[in-house]
Amino acid sequence: MTTPGGGGAADHGGFEEFYGGTRHRLVTYLYAMTGDRAEAQDAAQEAYVRAWQRWSAVSAYDDPEAWLRTVAYRLCVNHWRKARNRFRAHLRHGAGPDVAPPHPDTVALIAALKQLSVGERQAITLHHLMDLPVAEVAEQTGVPVNTVKTRLARGRRALAGLLDEEYHHA
Repeated sequence: MTTPGGGGAADHGGFEEFYGGTRHRLVTYLYAMTGDRAEAQDAAQEAYVRAWQRWSAVSAYDDPEAWLRTVAYRLCVNHWRKARNRFRAHLRHGAGPDVAPPHPDTVALIAALKQLSVGERQAITLHHLMDLPVAEVAEQTGVPVNTVKTRLARGRRALAGLLDEEYHHA
């Protein structure tokens, strides 16, 4: 496990050994308790984050693994409680209105955007969909204004070809 925040073993002495020695047991325990491997892994991860944040205190406990197990299990219980409350609210209020499927043009646009480079897609999205001026796009993406302008021009050209191709195949 990479230590969160880039801290080393000197900052959290013994944590990596603790993690390595308890990880499998904790996930196995939570999986047996919840019946859901993904939920068990999520709860274990959150419990380890909390242990890491309080490692100087947790490492001094008589049984740090028991503390970890308790925290992880409580996270699962809270997840179940929230799910139960959502279910009860659903029963009380009924399902929300059906949401219409996305318009075919939206589906085509998203498919075309996925084919652009990340930089072009980000520039197009921020400028045209989020209505940000070029200077603000440059600031948010950390690139010069001229780079944003180039990405916009290239991205628009590529989108025009991709969407034209989609139109002719439909």
